[in-house]
Amino acid sequence: MMYLSDNMRNAKKPGRRGFIGDLSKITLVGAVGSSLPVSQAVAQDAGPTEFKFRSAPYLQSLTEQAVNILFLTSQNAYSWVEYGEKQLNQKAVALADGFVQANNQLNSIQLKGLKPSTEYQYRVVSRQIVKFDPYDLQYGEEIASQVYRFKTRNPEASSVSCLILNDIHDRPHSFEQLLALNKEFPYEFVALNGDMFDYQTDEQQIIDHLLKPCTHIFASEIPFLMIRGNHETRGKFARDFKNYFTYEDNEYFFSFKQGPVHWIVIDTGEDKEDGHPEYSDIVDFDSFREKQAEWLEKELQKKTFKYYKYKVVLMHIPPFHAGEWHGTKHCRQLFHPLFEKHKIDMVISGHTHRYGVHPPDKDHSYPIIIGGGPKEGNRTLIQLQANRQHLKINMMKDSGETVGTYRI
Repeated sequence: MMYLSDNMRNAKKPGRRGFIGDLSKITLVGAVGSSLPVSQAVAQDAGPTEFKFRSAPYLQSLTEQAVNILFLTSQNAYSWVEYGEKQLNQKAVALADGFVQANNQLNSIQLKGLKPSTEYQYRVVSRQIVKFDPYDLQYGEEIASQVYRFKTRNPEASSVSCLILNDIHDRPHSFEQLLALNKEFPYEFVALNGDMFDYQTDEQQIIDHLLKPCTHIFASEIPFLMIRGNHETRGKFARDFKNYFTYEDNEYFFSFKQGPVHWIVIDTGEDKEDGHPEYSDIVDFDSFREKQAEWLEKELQKKTFKYYKYKVVLMHIPPFHAGEWHGTKHCRQLFHPLFEKHKIDMVISGHTHRYGVHPPDKDHSYPIIIGGGPKEGNRTLIQLQANRQHLKINMMKDSGETVGTYRI
């Protein structure tokens, strides 16, 4: 292992034709194809407003053969996705219990049976429902998004690259400012490593402070992981938060393989004791972390991941270098022995608002990378790239200065 002193160079930007643009209203051209399953959709009453998209579509859970496409409308509607390789000749809807999902505003539509390592184009379409009586359903206006593109994963890929952000804390302008630092470095996904918000107030906060800035820059064509931090557990809307993203097995903790890396995502929960007055007796994060530790022990023993060269953990609260709050100590107690036992190669965290690269020492045999905080001058963007020869990270603060590098 060695430190790096140079920035990553000579990287190419991924193709993103028609990447950024306003959503336009157009008439549906007939689409054919099969209907496919969905994760979850939530209906809400928007009131008498203009019928429009409240968010551009955004990609979740992109794999070799599937992707989830989420978006919101301003009024209840029947919505679908038109997609295909060369033309929009297939149609996907949300199916559940014999119903085609309709009369809702939050949509999550899964495309399945896709070809690996293949580029697809898609657009989302919604038809307003103006009346929904038992034997009288009436449609209103129909709107469609612009056409976007994405590429499914290559299961044989020998390399992977991504970007990692943390601790934005309800400062939506930070997304554009930090991602502008990326220049030509290619990335296959973005990991939002906790505390994108101060607390959860309502749906509009998620739209304005996360979905709009992310779809404007990348999220309609490149997926992101929404990793929950301790601030995403706070506020009256925190229990609705998961509806706006998709997770394997509908759990905030999960793992996946991409390139030569076994990626492990842990939800570190709150940073204070469950009995702290701040939580009013309605949290139990100790047992939630214990449940994850049991899962992680089994996950790290799976033969599926045995031949992947690196194990990288993404977790908001780091097990070390984060003070002695209860959450840090409990993560250390539960997860650190498993990291050592199964030889984790790197842990990437946030939470402390103090960026730093912490190489292996007497306390931990793996490097811990911690991104910066929300204030200007302390914000960071982490670039990660891994292939069969090396895994390396480059951390820049918002001035563009490199403030941390590490190479395995």
